[in-house]
Amino acid sequence: MTAPDASASPNASAPKPRAGLLDIAAYVPGKEHAPGVAKVFKLSSNETPLGASPRAIEAMQAAAGALERYPDGQALALRAAIAEVHGLNIDNILCGNGSDELLGLIAHAYLGPGDEAIITEHGFLVYPIQIRAAGAKPVTVKERDCQVDVEAILAAVTERTRVVFLANPGNPTGTYVPADAVRRLHAGLPPSVLLVLDAAYAEYVRRNDYAAGLELVSGADNVVMTRTFSKIHGLAALRIGWMYGPRAVIDVLNRIRGPFNLNSLAIAAGAAAMRDREFARTAAEFNAHWLDELTRALTTLGLQVTPSVANFVLIHFPDVDGKRAPDADAFLTARGFILRAVKGYGLPNALRLTVGTEEANRGVVEALAAFLKD
Repeated sequence: MTAPDASASPNASAPKPRAGLLDIAAYVPGKEHAPGVAKVFKLSSNETPLGASPRAIEAMQAAAGALERYPDGQALALRAAIAEVHGLNIDNILCGNGSDELLGLIAHAYLGPGDEAIITEHGFLVYPIQIRAAGAKPVTVKERDCQVDVEAILAAVTERTRVVFLANPGNPTGTYVPADAVRRLHAGLPPSVLLVLDAAYAEYVRRNDYAAGLELVSGADNVVMTRTFSKIHGLAALRIGWMYGPRAVIDVLNRIRGPFNLNSLAIAAGAAAMRDREFARTAAEFNAHWLDELTRALTTLGLQVTPSVANFVLIHFPDVDGKRAPDADAFLTARGFILRAVKGYGLPNALRLTVGTEEANRGVVEALAAFLKD
């Protein structure tokens, strides 16, 4: 990723942003297009191949009959559905325009000039953007073979540390931190440091030693957990995220969020999707099957695949001219398979592949086989 050109200001007398903002590299999403290719499989954004729940679509269509009205500023219907399904107190739930908004609210509420926030080496790129936007300093902790090192995070804590951002499972790695290690991390943090557990892919995880963070939040004053409707629920277009946290944190963020930060269609569709547990189970089972199949097939081709518990795999390419990740990316794109380049995450010789439809999954494996043989 390249930082925006600070010389883009029209003239010296034009309004100027706060110092440091033009040093922030803008987030670049996964590409969507393959020019000149008739059929394209977008496998770059970790979107579900199963679409949205029919119940969610029906609820959204019903809500479209009242577009002249402002949405419920408290998103009560959505928060009630989340509380019902997960057995939570509705007052500890906050919803946002995607979990990205919630992460930004945390940064702006709890960080400022002179503060530090800890992130991990291959963590979500939104974290450093929001940290810098708040005027604080991101402190990056090294990972071990794409695995978060809890002890290294604790060693990086200083008197200036205010927030620790932990994606669990991680993106783009797909690895996870076991529940006991998360508890160890929390126990080692000062009470004044806020631990943010970003569990965007929690619904896909099938490991007995994994926990999204609900129990930890329930017993602590300095932990929050964020979740999203963009992945397993298939509502990425509507931008819905939610947070479970202590009342004091929820109160602070409610004071600075937009008064109508979720639209009515999102609230209605999100509530219906949350209650459609069978749809989510089907999506999780489909993903589990193809996650295993893709990992096996790619490994058989001789590629290194980081073990993943999410809905994507991180593929590492040989350090050989003509066979590196950018070469594979170009080869696949020309054949209609769009993967995510992850150079910006510190992984220049890897691509992230989202679990797609059966046709897409089989096709991308065949294309990679041809690439390696070519």
